[in-house]
Amino acid sequence: MAPDRASSLTQLARLGFSRFDDAETHLAELSELVGIARETLLAEASRAADPDEALAGLVRVARRRAQAVRDVLQDERGREVVWRLLGASRGFADFYLRRPEQLAALPGAGRRLPTTEELRRALGAAVGADEDGFAASGDEASWIDLRVAYRAQLAEIAVYDLMHPDPVEIVHAVSAALADAAGAALDASLAIARTKVTNSGGFGGFPRDEVLRTRLAIIGMGKSGARELNYVSDVDVIFVGEPAAGTELSEARAIEIATRLAIQTMRGIDGIEAEPALWEVDPNLRPEGKQGALVRTLESHIAYYDRWAKSWEFQALLKARPLAGDPTLGEAYVAATQPKVWSSSQREDFVDSVQRMRERVMEHIPAEDVPHQVKLGPGGIRDIEFAVQLLQLVHGRSDEDVRHRGTLNAIDALEAGGYIGREEAAVFARDYRTLRLIEHRLQLVGLSRTHLMPRTEDGLRRLARATGLAESADGVEEVWEDIKREVREIHVRLFYRPLLSAVARLPQDEGSLTEEQARDRLAAIGFREPAVALRHIGAVTSGLSRKATIQRHLIPVMLRMFAEGADPDYGLVAFRRISERLGETPWFLRMLRDSSGAAERLTRLLSASRYAGELMEWIPESVAWLDNDEQLRPRSGPSLEEEARAIQTRHDTIEDAMRAVRALRRREMLRTAMGAVLGVTTLEQLSDALTTITEVTLRATLRAVRREVVPEDDASLDFAIIGMGRFGGAELGFGSDADVLYVYRTEAVEPHRAETLALKIVAELRRVSEDFRLPLELDADLRPEGRKGPIVRSLDAYAEYYRRWSVSWEAQALLRARGVAGSVKLIDAFMQLADDVRYPEQPDAQAVREIKRIKARVETERLPQRIDPTRHLKLGPGGLSDVEWLVQLLQLQHARTVPGLRTTSTLAALDAAVEAGLVIAEDAALLRAAWLLAARLRSANTLLSGQTSDVLPTDRRLLDGIGRILEYPPHSATQLEQDWLGTARRARRVFDRLFYG
Repeated sequence: MAPDRASSLTQLARLGFSRFDDAETHLAELSELVGIARETLLAEASRAADPDEALAGLVRVARRRAQAVRDVLQDERGREVVWRLLGASRGFADFYLRRPEQLAALPGAGRRLPTTEELRRALGAAVGADEDGFAASGDEASWIDLRVAYRAQLAEIAVYDLMHPDPVEIVHAVSAALADAAGAALDASLAIARTKVTNSGGFGGFPRDEVLRTRLAIIGMGKSGARELNYVSDVDVIFVGEPAAGTELSEARAIEIATRLAIQTMRGIDGIEAEPALWEVDPNLRPEGKQGALVRTLESHIAYYDRWAKSWEFQALLKARPLAGDPTLGEAYVAATQPKVWSSSQREDFVDSVQRMRERVMEHIPAEDVPHQVKLGPGGIRDIEFAVQLLQLVHGRSDEDVRHRGTLNAIDALEAGGYIGREEAAVFARDYRTLRLIEHRLQLVGLSRTHLMPRTEDGLRRLARATGLAESADGVEEVWEDIKREVREIHVRLFYRPLLSAVARLPQDEGSLTEEQARDRLAAIGFREPAVALRHIGAVTSGLSRKATIQRHLIPVMLRMFAEGADPDYGLVAFRRISERLGETPWFLRMLRDSSGAAERLTRLLSASRYAGELMEWIPESVAWLDNDEQLRPRSGPSLEEEARAIQTRHDTIEDAMRAVRALRRREMLRTAMGAVLGVTTLEQLSDALTTITEVTLRATLRAVRREVVPEDDASLDFAIIGMGRFGGAELGFGSDADVLYVYRTEAVEPHRAETLALKIVAELRRVSEDFRLPLELDADLRPEGRKGPIVRSLDAYAEYYRRWSVSWEAQALLRARGVAGSVKLIDAFMQLADDVRYPEQPDAQAVREIKRIKARVETERLPQRIDPTRHLKLGPGGLSDVEWLVQLLQLQHARTVPGLRTTSTLAALDAAVEAGLVIAEDAALLRAAWLLAARLRSANTLLSGQTSDVLPTDRRLLDGIGRILEYPPHSATQLEQDWLGTARRARRVFDRLFYG
């Protein structure tokens, strides 16, 4: 290749050309046609998005009118404008090919955007419109003049857009100018229509004075109404017609004339003529759509909206604006419809209907277009617009500040009002501008209506250069994919926000009540102390901070959610305290506002459970768990054990270590409580979780105590904690004590010294495990001799005692003995000892009789006085004690020969008894049901009240609260009570027959 040829191709490549042979040929031809040197022609070529297309367009126009091209290219700014405009738009090249004389305006074009008034004057002048709104002529030539003048103004806007250093920033202004140009075009076309439909227009139509007395308003909808129009887009309109006030023109005659005017106005814009149509005028958003009358009176419109309109029609009216025609009638239309727009969210299933409409839009996109749809696809323009409009319609009912037609203005208002977060608003606004810029550049290419991303590398490269968003095809595609992901994530979070439906259902006057009315409203929905509730509401909503603003939006909805719970007054108090503890923490209110159910869960939790609420006040960060079921599920034993062991390595003193251990226990107990109240955790998981937390706590406490109490010289001392009762059976509920035995071994330590150290360990265990916020009761009353016996014994002492003095109840107590902390070898040795006592070779008949006697005595002596025995969940008939004593009796009698009975679990032993034929399945089912229900009621009672109680309350409100925790429907106090009494009664009959029979 010759050096000059190589140099030329290198230059072309550097300037952005890709079709080198065509470019060389076109440059030579253009230079010859216009008499301008090649280097001068190429001086601004690098500014073109597609230099090849720009050059080809210039050559085509120059072949027809070389002088017009020469004039613009001889001007330095004219050259830059031409390269930018034709490089971005083959459609404008086609326009100048048809109308080369219009090139003369380009050197001075685009220095600023034309104003609304300038656009109306320019297009009105093009058709010779007079003061009465009639054009000079009603023939087709006037329409052609209008379209040429419109495209000349469109070029002014496009040049400004393409030459601006930050096109993303000016998208809003460009879109507004495009909408104003559309309005001006409609006004000019209406002027032609007026002339055309008069007798003087040769149409055989109406007298001029009748046309003059006919008022026709053209209402802009959608993007034209919001002043967010594209370069080429359908212009959605609604026509409103009426006779002028004070005239004798009948309404019917006025509608007839207005309808003819509307038809001719549309034809002037989108009819087939020598100059192509501008865009389609779409009147199908009118009442009844295509089947409805094209023009209606204002009164007829209002009657339709009052009686038959669907929710989507009010959403469409959100952007309604007088666009052309009679401005007074247009303003009257908007004034009459806007109150209906802002009350529409109270319609039944309004939010759901808007959500379904967005989904239907996406369902109708051809599958092959979905990944490329800038407007309608997931992560596209519609995702932003639908989310913003839904938020406006729901909150705009009570907050006039968010009532904006434009999307960007609405985003700013929603952010200022606290309805969406600052970060979300910033991302939405930035991405919306960017998507609209992409849409604009795509439509400029052919001056055609399109919303599809290019599917070729050349097309993507052209888009990258036209937008300035990237330097390559891959770069602009990456920007597009990032935007789609960001937009879709925020759209889903906002558009399907659970609080929206709740806000939409609020009474319209909820935010404007007097203090007395507010107290009455609170009392009516279930608050027992409305005056106190009002003070708490004032505390969380007063002030000018963003937090207070968001709280003002949340509180009306949350109050109704609180009112659906058992104790709304406490729920509100707890919410206030948690809010104050979290201060200005940004994630808290953002999560309540935006998450998929955190607000509903929080209100349900706080109004249902004082136990959880009081712990949440101390651990407010736990609110974050509400957004994720995994955070509400109990953590595994190994993970807790690992954390507990790490505590010992991080803290040098026992006090520091125990503070961390207590914090660990509180946190995990709260997690379990939250999961239980919200139905994430089952009863079986609950018992396992509470047992695991207690075991981990005791092991960590024992390690800390040993390190403090036992000198290195005595480190060989074996010490262990044996779980007893429900702890040993891994059957803990909320409020259960931890029954334990303490044991040590003296083999490597002098006996007296070992006993002294063991007593110190126990004393320190009991001291440091105390937690005034969440008590952990280490109950050693099941030790030999009960409270009278030594609190800790050596293994040998236990063996000697059980061999010589053990009584039946002590053997029975050992049935649920299980090692939980300390020396593994010592635990194994103790369990071997326990097995010999609890699983005797031959059951002692006297011991069996003694157990039955003790059980009868317990029922008469240990039941609290003035308590209905049938309501005692533990000691009452059919309660926990009945099932457990019966199972333990079977274990004492048969465990030596039935291995399945050698378990500390009540229900596992009951299953083994059924398998061994000791209990029939039907009886076992009744016993199991009673035991499970009693355990659930006991835990639910503690969760509700925050206090431990074995008695089913008689208060209907408390019963209802317990029922809600157990997932009964609201107001199920009687059903819950009947379920327990019936279940316990049936279990008691089985117990009496099997235990005493």
